Amino acid sequence: MSDVIIRGLEERDLDEADRIVRLAFGTFVGLPDPMKMFGDADMARTRFRGNPNGALAAELDGRLVGSNFLADWGSVGFFGPLSVDPALWERKIARRLLDETMERFRQWGTRHIGLFTFAQSPKHLALYQKYGFWPRYLTAVMTKPVAPPPRAEEVALFSELDGGRRESALADCRAMLAEIYHGLDLTREIKSAARQNLGDTVMLRSDSAVDAIAVCHIGAGTEAGSGSCYVKFAAVRPSTGAARTFEMLLEACEWLAASRGARKLDAGVNTERHAAYRSMISRGFRTFISGVAMQHGNDRGYNSPDVFVLDDWR
Repeated sequence: MSDVIIRGLEERDLDEADRIVRLAFGTFVGLPDPMKMFGDADMARTRFRGNPNGALAAELDGRLVGSNFLADWGSVGFFGPLSVDPALWERKIARRLLDETMERFRQWGTRHIGLFTFAQSPKHLALYQKYGFWPRYLTAVMTKPVAPPPRAEEVALFSELDGGRRESALADCRAMLAEIYHGLDLTREIKSAARQNLGDTVMLRSDSAVDAIAVCHIGAGTEAGSGSCYVKFAAVRPSTGAARTFEMLLEACEWLAASRGARKLDAGVNTERHAAYRSMISRGFRTFISGVAMQHGNDRGYNSPDVFVLDDWR
């Protein structure tokens, strides 16, 4: 639609952006009351405040009709939720948002770009394929009841560090993540979770180095929702002991969840990371949402059977 304006999302847009996100996704999945989609979890406000430069608005006749949210993880980026008012579906507004989305990633110099979408939807797959995205492996979003272990001595929390030690820890995290994928950087997510009080970041340390991290959202108003701890991203340094470190990281996340009053622990994993997926199953995680990861240029990025990374790009 030539009369649609694509611009940066603004704080004043957030209530309407949140409404459209819930309405669009709730309508697509067929909820009797689409506005109950996502419960009291929040995608629009948390993602906008975490990265205002990555939030896009579609405006028609002076009103907001759609939005998209871009994640900037250094050399890695993904987007979503992309939503358009259902009354205007089939009007190519999503394509206008995608045009600007791809231009933003180009400006940022993002090397690996992906998204999570409905594996059962030919329309979604076809739309994203027009922009060079191709479906690879399934992504399993999994959950388990919390049965807290004691806190291990290797566990550190970002919230417990002072300013100087925080910057040192962030540098250690960047160095560790670079061993998984060059330029992968979760600094923005870690700082956003702390600044917005969304949860906390778990770190496992040995010999003053960071061996693993997990950025966790906890409770209402975050991406987790009431009673939940959601691992938005987690990673373990590649090594011969990575499998055991991954187990320890999951235990630390479960401890954090229990300490903050969460009843369940949620996390997503690309099933191409076979060892991580198998490990989660063995620990009692069960899939409650399945989607497919689509990756620009069919690039596998950091997906590999022996890479211990959790993310789901929703």
